[in-house]
Amino acid sequence: MYYYLEGKLFLPDYQTAVIDCGGVGYKLTVSATTRQEISSRNGQTVRLYTYLSVREDAMELFGFATEEEKAAYELLIGVSGVGPKAALAILSTLTTERLQKAVLTGDVKAIAQANGVGNKIAARVVLELKDKMAKELGVSSDDLPQAADAGEQNVSDVLNALMVLGYTRTEATAALRKMNVAGKSTEELIREGLKLLSKV
Repeated sequence: MYYYLEGKLFLPDYQTAVIDCGGVGYKLTVSATTRQEISSRNGQTVRLYTYLSVREDAMELFGFATEEEKAAYELLIGVSGVGPKAALAILSTLTTERLQKAVLTGDVKAIAQANGVGNKIAARVVLELKDKMAKELGVSSDDLPQAADAGEQNVSDVLNALMVLGYTRTEATAALRKMNVAGKSTEELIREGLKLLSKV
């Protein structure tokens, strides 16, 4: 509905920015990253890129200092289990660049540091966004950091990831025994494991 809003900025509280556009004040919820970016421009004219969240009981306008942060937000809310607040919490903890790095390197712990975001959701973010972000950034899958093929660390990472996603150690181990791990990346093995476990 709105691509961006440009007008005089007011910052009434930590997560809120108000932009006066021709005498109409638009209230936007912003990440800590955007807040830091615009904090020195209170009372000045700024442009924030917007996303309108529509729910049954409310409409909420989110504002971002850059188009890149807005795009990252839209990717995050497309992940199963990640709502508007969780996506904003992640972008308040990690800049867009740090989020991209965390996803591409499989750094679940970095994402899980966000308020209200546990290891399970963070693992899902990595699993669902790695290929999308690599494609957007023009990165070849061969260039992405991978765990050692068919090594013990690779198997351990897959086991831990499946457990984080809600399966027991016994279930995850049983799935791994049915898989040929040689020559496959951690992400490929996790996907294969999830397919096997979903059939149980």
